[in-house]
Amino acid sequence: MTMKKIVLKVELHGERTRQKVMKTTSGISGVESVNVDMKDKKLTVTGDIDPVKVVEKLRKLCHTEIVSVGAAKESEKKEDKRIENIAKMIVPPPSSYSHVYYAPPYYVGTVDGYPNSGCVIC
Repeated sequence: MTMKKIVLKVELHGERTRQKVMKTTSGISGVESVNVDMKDKKLTVTGDIDPVKVVEKLRKLCHTEIVSVGAAKESEKKEDKRIENIAKMIVPPPSSYSHVYYAPPYYVGTVDGYPNSGCVIC
């Protein structure tokens, strides 16, 4: 499949319905971005998705109609790659760490060194 831009008309009655629509739409595999325009009651979905499956899932929540389906702009795709490349340049790769354990010092003494110890194991 190719990247598609799908514009849907949805009957959003409140903030709670909008949140459910956003959560359901973003959970569909292949969705790249979701945008809701509350004033025009339109939902724009971009990604490698089937428009019929998106409408099928959203009709369980609210009345949904397809307004348009078209190819997504390539400039958005190129811009995302550019952002990823910039992020890779900023974040340095993790370096390897060597873990060195230093044992605490200990002292060895003899019975001859401690004449008043009183206990000798032979």
